[in-house]
Amino acid sequence: MKTSSAPPKTIDGYIGLHPTAVQERLRAIRDEVQSIAPNAEEKISYGTPTFTMRRNIFHFAAFKNHIGLYPGAAAIEAFGDDLKHYKTSKGTIQISLSEAIPIPLVRKLVRFNLKSLESQFKGEK
Repeated sequence: MKTSSAPPKTIDGYIGLHPTAVQERLRAIRDEVQSIAPNAEEKISYGTPTFTMRRNIFHFAAFKNHIGLYPGAAAIEAFGDDLKHYKTSKGTIQISLSEAIPIPLVRKLVRFNLKSLESQFKGEK
């Protein structure tokens, strides 16, 4: 990972800090989330790329040996069977850098979180 004196302020800035092969993976995740949630706001939150719509929908981040997906605890619980192959914790999924990004899984997680948000804010404008 390249070093920078200041933390990135945008997702593009965050992605640009990483080696080319990792950048491609991060862009694939970002592109998929954008396609499913085109009205979501992009920001850096807790130092990671984040998509929000009133509340956080999805975070992701690159590390030395893996990419972390952060859909939240409810999504992890809901898709436990789909996650058996991955190292997980309460709200985190680790994808080894030697593995392809599971784009269908990213889709499921983001759609799950969008549906949860819809039900939380049903009736509000």
